[in-house]
Amino acid sequence: MSLRYPFSAIAGQDELKEALLLTAVDPLIGGLLAFGDRGTGKSTAVRALAALLPEIRAASCPYHCDPDSPASQCDACRSGGPIKVRRIPIPVVDLPLGATEDRVLGALNLERALSHGEKTFEPGLLAQANRGYLYVDEVNLLEDHIVDLLLDVAASGENVVEREGLSVRHPARIVLVGSGNPEEGELRPQLLDRFGLSLEVRTPGDPALWVEIVKRRDAFERDPPAFLARWAPEEEKIRRRIVKARRGLAATEVPDAVLERAAALCIHLKTDGLRGQLTLMRAARALAAFEGAKRVGDEHLRRMATPSLRHRLRRNPLDETGSATRIARAVAEVLGA
Repeated sequence: MSLRYPFSAIAGQDELKEALLLTAVDPLIGGLLAFGDRGTGKSTAVRALAALLPEIRAASCPYHCDPDSPASQCDACRSGGPIKVRRIPIPVVDLPLGATEDRVLGALNLERALSHGEKTFEPGLLAQANRGYLYVDEVNLLEDHIVDLLLDVAASGENVVEREGLSVRHPARIVLVGSGNPEEGELRPQLLDRFGLSLEVRTPGDPALWVEIVKRRDAFERDPPAFLARWAPEEEKIRRRIVKARRGLAATEVPDAVLERAAALCIHLKTDGLRGQLTLMRAARALAAFEGAKRVGDEHLRRMATPSLRHRLRRNPLDETGSATRIARAVAEVLGA
């Protein structure tokens, strides 16, 4: 198994790292889309997150169901028999651009069908990613029929496969993370709306930061075990913060006044639907929990407004400013400077 670059050692992409951590605190935020320049650490950050996250309790089934949540279990786990429980890392699964529909959804196990005459289901990538992350690099280049599959699963949290005489239904609660270069094409609006947070990742402009990034990467490549040992205390510190934030999330208060200001902000920006406000509320609450606050305040709304809403704005042909600038103006008007 190859060693992954430590999450805490990533320099210069604080907004991306914070957004990823918030999806770990509250998966209901709805995933993350990171568009920007090549070579800015997007893929590195996502894969580093896998090694950082605390392990989860899982059933010994192909879908690693939650043993404490019967409503989200597969048929085998709900059958009433004893569930064997194990601890596993949170899944982080790559979805290749060329993946077939069968590879994504799962399909008939042809080997067993031909050799034993048995119709058995071979789980796909969605099964592997259940209760974890499904990562799509160059997400804007995905084929349309795969996008449609992801839309269905993201909406229902369940994968349904009916083919070759098989009828299988299993949980597929995934956090969808996508990255890409906007120069290679835009994302379909239906899929764009399914991402909770959206970030624009740019190449750092500080020479000192460039030097630090290169030095760290070079140190990792020359002696990975030593580099990992050096950053292990920071990794453990972040891991403990995630665990603590998860435990405190339900008790983190979102005052009505904050909800009203979030609604006013969305109305001011003319965002479509209510998903933007839901995401803004969840992201602000996760941020408050991660920072140890007991209640959400205006500062949490300010920090989460741009990543929660930038991809939900209607295009205004009379306003050539970017979405981040429009949101900053609206935040200043609604929440004050």
